[in-house]
Amino acid sequence: MMTRSEATEHILTAKQAKGLTFEAIAAAVGRHKIWATAALLGQATMSTDEANAAARVLGLGPDVAQALQDIPMKGSLDSAVPVDPLLYRFHEITQVYGTTIKAMIHEMFGDGIMSAIDFEMDIQKVEDPKGDRVIVTYNGKFLPYKKW
Repeated sequence: MMTRSEATEHILTAKQAKGLTFEAIAAAVGRHKIWATAALLGQATMSTDEANAAARVLGLGPDVAQALQDIPMKGSLDSAVPVDPLLYRFHEITQVYGTTIKAMIHEMFGDGIMSAIDFEMDIQKVEDPKGDRVIVTYNGKFLPYKKW
């Protein structure tokens, strides 16, 4: 039986060999590009139909499709500060603006959290003459803390 991490290696190799984008694979799977990418990288569980569609477009076998249906151990980064420059910038944003994000959410919604389960994310590219812009949108359900 193939592990999730082994399946991810096969997926990334096939993706590169076929010249596919994550967006193209997501379209074949019938899901949003962010969710599908997370699943392909081992962070979400695909249905049988989704997994078979992904394996088919990538030219991979049923062992990969089965691994995509396994419930993963979520959280793919070490607990240490990421050293990859792009990932580090998101860590830096949280370090610098995390308390501001928290204060604004509490001011607008009250005491609670933004769900990472009832959650969507999108990433867009906006061309700009001064340098292209990255737009990252987090959209999560607000969950108030329960009193008992």
